[in-house]
Amino acid sequence: MPIAQLISPHALDLKKEQPGLVILDCRFALEDPDYGQRSYAEGHIAGASFADLERDLSGPVIKGVTGRHPLPAPEDFIERLQAWGVNADSEVVLYDDGPGAFAARAWWLLAWLGKRDGVFILDGGLKAWHAAGLPLSLDAPTIVRGTFSGTPDAAMVLDAEQLQQRLGQPELTLLDARALPRFKGEVEPIDPIAGHIPGAQCAAFTDNLGSDGRFLPAEQLKQRFAAKLADRSPTELVAYCGSGVTACHNLFALCLAGYPLAALYAGSWSEWINQPARGIATGE
Repeated sequence: MPIAQLISPHALDLKKEQPGLVILDCRFALEDPDYGQRSYAEGHIAGASFADLERDLSGPVIKGVTGRHPLPAPEDFIERLQAWGVNADSEVVLYDDGPGAFAARAWWLLAWLGKRDGVFILDGGLKAWHAAGLPLSLDAPTIVRGTFSGTPDAAMVLDAEQLQQRLGQPELTLLDARALPRFKGEVEPIDPIAGHIPGAQCAAFTDNLGSDGRFLPAEQLKQRFAAKLADRSPTELVAYCGSGVTACHNLFALCLAGYPLAALYAGSWSEWINQPARGIATGE
């Protein structure tokens, strides 16, 4: 079974009464951290629980040490999954407003802990749900506590030191999911230093989507990433972004395209720049 799976609004609507289905609303806005919880309270897909990027899908920030969205402690995230009703065999559907970046972070965390089948991202997110004319609910979900347990897969994550050792190796493909102006260091709206990790290529996560906000067909995604990989092995690929969130969108898209699940530099740019000795590049 493929690790990256999409579900359409109509398919989810038909499935949403299915016993054991877990739906997570992952809406978030970097500029307004309460936006997701507020939006969820104003209406969500029936049966969905709210998963907050900073409280649930990230661990505590340590200023000057971590990036902006460090990975949660595995035992903390497992506790959250159980509270949302997740079991080993649950089908899980993840959504956000549409682009899928926050849903992809939840997808990656589930894969990291070993939950790699029966996990779907709602293609086009809530925007597509609205476009399909489907309703929202104000009701709290009825949850039976789950029994999910998992073990983190160390092979899926790199720290700054491991990445630093690999910089300059000819087989490394390092993809930065941020938009090109941030990659080039022309603008930096969030972090104190602009630029990118030396040797990286810009692979803006938004380019995984069509004009309708849904993921491109697998063949188009394969062409996109084949151009980035050139003749290098996809198993040597590393993804990063500003804080380890939108990089997960590229990792999901790579899997949709048929590539193996590659590694995440979870600390990403916001962690990388904590140490002045780490290299910084600007421009293309």
